[in-house]
Amino acid sequence: MLIRLGYEIAIECPRRTPVISLLEIHEDRQADIKRQTRVLTSPAVPTSVYRDRYGNVCRRFTAPEGEFRILYDAVVEDSGELDEVNTPARETPVEDLPDEVLGYLLGSRYCETDHMSALAWNLFGHMPPGWARVQVIVDYVHNRLSFGYGYARSTRTAAQAHEERVGVCRDFAHLAITLCRCMNVPARYVNGYLGDIGIPQDPAPMDFSAWIEVFLDGRWYTFDPRHNVQRIGRVVIARGRDATDVPLLHSFGPHRLSLFKVWTYEQDSHPASPPLHGVDRTADAQMLA
Repeated sequence: MLIRLGYEIAIECPRRTPVISLLEIHEDRQADIKRQTRVLTSPAVPTSVYRDRYGNVCRRFTAPEGEFRILYDAVVEDSGELDEVNTPARETPVEDLPDEVLGYLLGSRYCETDHMSALAWNLFGHMPPGWARVQVIVDYVHNRLSFGYGYARSTRTAAQAHEERVGVCRDFAHLAITLCRCMNVPARYVNGYLGDIGIPQDPAPMDFSAWIEVFLDGRWYTFDPRHNVQRIGRVVIARGRDATDVPLLHSFGPHRLSLFKVWTYEQDSHPASPPLHGVDRTADAQMLA
């Protein structure tokens, strides 16, 4: 299947402001890109790219004073298959984990394992280790939190989400990651495109999505605490310890988000092209920092 995806984002800056974006399709899916624009900016400014410590492609530019827009559009080939399930997958003992995976057992800015370790072991310590225990954790998070864009708060941690029982997809991801790490299961944060493919269309404006990957039996598997069902057509943008590592935009100075539009849909089932100007989503841009 072919998936049409892209974004248009506008910010307003009171002065010239350096900005880093993490909006490039991850290199895991670069070979699947069948057509794409370059990253367009208005006004046009020079940009450069580099890779961060997690292998994500970051783009640097300096936004001028006033309104600044970035735009990207692409068509990506996808298998059309649901997220993989491997119920016999086992946990890897900590002493046998690869060195590069150990960091995903530690606490991080939004995933305070020290606050939640006792709770995690009380809730899940009796469960047999492996896929089944991870799924129980994901089920718990999915049922514990209520989703709503109005609940977005950029400073909410996993422990706070657990107490408040509300959040957006990043909060679901942070809580599930934290509980997995407390149980000595490496888990990492993922953001990317996830359209309403193979499910009823959500009437809410499209957004980027956040989910998690968990290390079992020597490889990473996808789990989605917010939706908690297998989905089709995930396209990864970036991975990290938590949302701190993968903000879609990070500005080194004040800015105001004035436009936020994302599109992700199966190309053959959506004949109309997305408009290049969308609705104001200042309150809903949950992963902008």
